[in-house]
Amino acid sequence: MTDYRERHRPQLHFSPPHGWMNDPNGMVYLDGKYHLFYQFHPHATVWGPMHWGHAISEDMVRWQHRPVALEPDELGFIWSGSAVYDRDNTSGLGENGRGPLVCIYTYHNDEIERSGTEQHEYQGLAYSNDGGETWHKYAHNPVLPNEHRVRDFRDPKVFWHAPTNEWVMVLAAGHEAQFWSSANLIQWEFRSSFGAHVGAHEGIWECPDLVSVPIADS
Repeated sequence: MTDYRERHRPQLHFSPPHGWMNDPNGMVYLDGKYHLFYQFHPHATVWGPMHWGHAISEDMVRWQHRPVALEPDELGFIWSGSAVYDRDNTSGLGENGRGPLVCIYTYHNDEIERSGTEQHEYQGLAYSNDGGETWHKYAHNPVLPNEHRVRDFRDPKVFWHAPTNEWVMVLAAGHEAQFWSSANLIQWEFRSSFGAHVGAHEGIWECPDLVSVPIADS
């Protein structure tokens, strides 16, 4: 592409063909392809109504741009989240005996935010049955509403936890991280939280993650 020979265009690090990007979201590997989703405003070079841009790669160096995966809708802008391959079709959203790719993301609703109810962020779900080429938003979004009026309730990181045979979500909730679990990626149960009285609290917490770290001789 001619654009990619621009003077200040990165030649190794990923960049979209145009517009604004920030947080990478939903990195997932399936059928020999790495999928990268990212916060994307396709209509301006400044932050704005967030979409999920999408690109694929076989080596994480050379990327092929795909159509925008998720666009804002009546529930709000599409903020950060994660993606998983639902191999066993626990969600029931797969087809032809195969599970779907699933994105779980934060909706941010400006209209609700202006109302002052503090319920303007909640979690939605979208899925793909053709390897990420086309996406369908779950008909009954949000899958995790903001019932407790947490102002900053965002950035779900979801993964399969084999020891307990369930999906786990780590979610930023104001000044703490919350942990939720699900058998099917759709119905979620609150488990616990961490951080209300630990760590820095000058600002909100965002984009949490959770990894297992083996400890020698433990």
